[in-house]
Amino acid sequence: MPKLLIDGREIEVPAGSTVMQALEKAGVKVPYYCWHPGLSIAGNCRMCLVEVEKAPKPMIACDTKVAEGMVVKTQSEMAKKARAGTLEFILANHPLDCPVCDQAGECELQNFYMNYGLYDSKFDDEKVKKHKAEIIGPTVMLDSERCILCSRCVRFCDEITHTGELGIMNRGDHEEIGIYPGKELDNKYSGNVVDICPVGALTDRDFRFKCRVWYLTPSDSVCPGCSMGCNIRIDSNLSRPHHAKGERVMRLKPRENQEVNKWWMCDEGRYGYKFIDHDRIVKAKSGGVDVEFDQAVSELAAFLNVAIKSGSQSKIGVLVSTHLSNEDLYAIRKLFKEKLGIENIDYRAGQKTGYSDDFLMKADKSPNTAGARALEMNSPAAGKFIEKCEGLILFGVDLPSLPKNLRFLAYIGTNNNSASKAASIVIPGAVYAEKEGTFTNFEGRVQRFREAFAPLGDAKPEWQIACDLSAKLGIKPALSAGGLEFQSAEAVFREIAKTVPPFEGLSYESLGNTGKQLKQPVTSRS
Repeated sequence: MPKLLIDGREIEVPAGSTVMQALEKAGVKVPYYCWHPGLSIAGNCRMCLVEVEKAPKPMIACDTKVAEGMVVKTQSEMAKKARAGTLEFILANHPLDCPVCDQAGECELQNFYMNYGLYDSKFDDEKVKKHKAEIIGPTVMLDSERCILCSRCVRFCDEITHTGELGIMNRGDHEEIGIYPGKELDNKYSGNVVDICPVGALTDRDFRFKCRVWYLTPSDSVCPGCSMGCNIRIDSNLSRPHHAKGERVMRLKPRENQEVNKWWMCDEGRYGYKFIDHDRIVKAKSGGVDVEFDQAVSELAAFLNVAIKSGSQSKIGVLVSTHLSNEDLYAIRKLFKEKLGIENIDYRAGQKTGYSDDFLMKADKSPNTAGARALEMNSPAAGKFIEKCEGLILFGVDLPSLPKNLRFLAYIGTNNNSASKAASIVIPGAVYAEKEGTFTNFEGRVQRFREAFAPLGDAKPEWQIACDLSAKLGIKPALSAGGLEFQSAEAVFREIAKTVPPFEGLSYESLGNTGKQLKQPVTSRS
């Protein structure tokens, strides 16, 4: 492994590494636009210029291979002057529209100018005019005047999606990014070109003019759109609660995880966040009338008490959605199966199958089917007991038709559907963005998601609802070892790690930001 000096500090990197990779390892920042670790090297923006000892001119860090004994200087007069000159050329035709640009506040051109530029412009000719606010697909808007021709978007469509919708048209100072004739940017991952655009040339039509980025609060999370479990960031705006029809979530962005989604996410997951703030169940109901949360839980407990005392547990069924977290599922299983002796428990995906590919999108459109399997959330007669049930308790599951003999239906979930409308008792649950927990993806990787904001109305996490229900039923640690008096999602997970073999040895701390594999593989049920 060659050793080199970067600004006087010795760094050792693998053979074949570039100077840029060495700088990244050393934690030394130089400006760049065209380079991206997930794309091929283009070397066309020329911003990452550094001085390499014995080289006659500045070298681009992204496409210069390291060599034993190489001496690299990023802050020499030669390097700084070269970068400032390159930046001035890039800005020569760039419009001064930062105040109305969606990228303002997270624009690398702004940032690098403030940190590495601050020159007095010598350019006094009229700027070249290009296309503005051009719709190039269902999700993306193009402003060619802002484009600095880094070619990231072109390479993404060529190398990642292999759909090739974008290209660089014309020559000289009239070059611009464009869509090939007869095409539009409508692939399943089109939103990623906005993420990787270093300036405001490509903007998201869903987010456009919705919120200034400095009002956003980021939270690490996991996409619930399918069993892949892509790592995401929820950007919310709580400072203006009445903005955008009461929406709290402004956008979702991919979060790097090399073991799962690398730097990307699909459009299905990116734009599938509307359910978080729309058509939510925010109040408990009994007989179709709003009631206090505590009253609804008490009525459900009363129904269960009668069934248990009469010995008719076999006529009660519990169905749980695999959109629930591991913590929710475990608490539900512990209450109904272990404490109440109800064997009729099964899990259901919100939508069983959908579009899939060999990249990120999976046919199972729920995030925690593997977790439900690992937690054994199904009875031996899974799926066969429903028609025999006289009482059903649904956790986020919407049934297309109800059993003929059904006398009682309770629905615990986040959004209105046909089951919630037919239910005798409705209890509001919290969406993934309103709670802390874990999902287990299709490969058995357990990943944490964090609470982005408090639940709407009276909604609570389902594990907490299970604890409330157990208290109403009189199930306490003093009466039943291990009871359901969890104080946090982390406390639930600690018990999972102690009692469920596949999760053995895991903890919130060990999961970190990228997750850990289950100790034991989980096979699909027959």
